[in-house]
Amino acid sequence: MSESPVRSDLRLPAGRDCVLRVMPGPADANIHGDVFGGWIMAQVDIAGAVTAARRAAGRVTTIAVKEFLFKQPVFVGDLLSFYCDIQRVGRTSITIFVEVYSERQRLDAEVVKVTEAVVTYVATDAARKSRPLPPL
Repeated sequence: MSESPVRSDLRLPAGRDCVLRVMPGPADANIHGDVFGGWIMAQVDIAGAVTAARRAAGRVTTIAVKEFLFKQPVFVGDLLSFYCDIQRVGRTSITIFVEVYSERQRLDAEVVKVTEAVVTYVATDAARKSRPLPPL
């Protein structure tokens, strides 16, 4: 994990819809209170899937994670906010850029960007076969 300098002036993105907000608990962390990267990755997948499913107007499945970069640790009690943007739309696939911000729940509130990822989903039908995306 690369340590980025913490910016005290960082705020949650204005004018963007937050797709998911979640607070990790003790079961999501090691004995030191550091949240597992795999747990964060699962939440990123959920947030990205919400955005992809809206665009696909139905079921989607994850097919690729192109990039996943952790910038800051996440601790038990942090409030995580997930912001998603559609990066690319193909015939059956949707690529989503997901950013995760943490509001530290300490005496001095601070916001840090903890991770970002690029995740690709494919629209699927009831038989779980790929299907074309509907027109906008």
